[in-house]
Amino acid sequence: MMWRMFCSLLLLSLLVRCTGDESLPEVTYSEEAPMDKREREALYSAIQGFVGDSWNGSDLYPDPCGWTPIQGVSCDMYNDLWYVTDLSLGLIHENSLPCSSSLEIRPELFELKHLRSLSFFNCFISPTVIAKEGWISFAANLDSLEFRSNPGLIGNLPETLGNLTNLKSLVVLENGFSGELSSSICNLNSLKRMVLAGNSFKGMIPNCFQGLKKLLIMDLSRNSFSGTLPSSFGDLTSLLKLDLSNNFLEGKLPQELGLLKNLTLLDLRKNRFSGGLSNNIERMQSLTELVLSENPMGEEMVGTKWEKMRNLVILDVSKMGLGGEIPIGLTNLKRLRFLGLNDNNLTGFVPSELEALPCIGSLYINGNNLRGELRFSRKFYEKMGRRFKAWKNPNLCQPFEIVMSEPQKHLLPLGVKSCT
Repeated sequence: MMWRMFCSLLLLSLLVRCTGDESLPEVTYSEEAPMDKREREALYSAIQGFVGDSWNGSDLYPDPCGWTPIQGVSCDMYNDLWYVTDLSLGLIHENSLPCSSSLEIRPELFELKHLRSLSFFNCFISPTVIAKEGWISFAANLDSLEFRSNPGLIGNLPETLGNLTNLKSLVVLENGFSGELSSSICNLNSLKRMVLAGNSFKGMIPNCFQGLKKLLIMDLSRNSFSGTLPSSFGDLTSLLKLDLSNNFLEGKLPQELGLLKNLTLLDLRKNRFSGGLSNNIERMQSLTELVLSENPMGEEMVGTKWEKMRNLVILDVSKMGLGGEIPIGLTNLKRLRFLGLNDNNLTGFVPSELEALPCIGSLYINGNNLRGELRFSRKFYEKMGRRFKAWKNPNLCQPFEIVMSEPQKHLLPLGVKSCT
């Protein structure tokens, strides 16, 4: 009875193998585990499109997920079959696959349905526009997409990237992309990192960030964005770092910035912001780096309660047209290492209490209208060296006895006259 049952099962198994089932993936066997044949052929074709037709994957890498791995390709098991999960193209490592000057993105790339990470480094040299089609194929699994150092990538960033709703990291760094940023970027509700720096994007930043509650890093620096900051930035309540430097942004800093309670870095240097320092800056008490230099904000520093920002390590408010006296509240910032106040219209005396800041390593007060005597000790000058600058303050001077002390002369800041 048992022998008859065994024979029946064996016959059934052979019938299934002979007749086949087109719904099942065709597999190729390695010594360890099988790989979907269609997956392998799609991988070969996609890579060939990037490195050139002379590349013969089937001969060089007959088992790309097994004993003949391809540099830049990683795989994982799904239903007992190998599938490609990570693909990195470009000379990231010495033995990485170099991209051809006549590369193309073939449709087979989008057949790699289990892909979780896709990266292009210094691949696109000749002018290339990324097509809109195909990206929705990655919507279910792709969580990291990177275009780094591809000067040939031009035109708009495809708005269809907004379909990648599982994406956690989008890095579009130092390419040639231009045009306005599509509001579809705000569909990426799973994003934790958005880096679009070093391109030629222009126009206003879309005001649509209400849903990006998980975003931790936003870097839109070194572009040509213009207009005012969107109020929806205030909804990015998880944000840790915001870099909008080197653009053409303008207007007053929005009140909503004060809602970013977790922010540790805010870099707005080299824009066109005006209207004075916002009182909401003092509400961002987690800030360790605040860089606002080279914005024509004007007005005075004393309106901000700097003593509330006790976590500040770097504060750069140089070249902003700021007036008034140096706020005494700055002397309470015990973690401060860098203080840039240079090239403003600051007046009054220099607080000697700045010397008591335990971590201060760079202090720049040059290019103002400060007056009176500098009352810092020899120990302070020894510590600071040339990282303390005070020149171009016509009414600022050094005490006569310090200037005449031969052992201390080489320590004194350049360009500050002796008090008479």
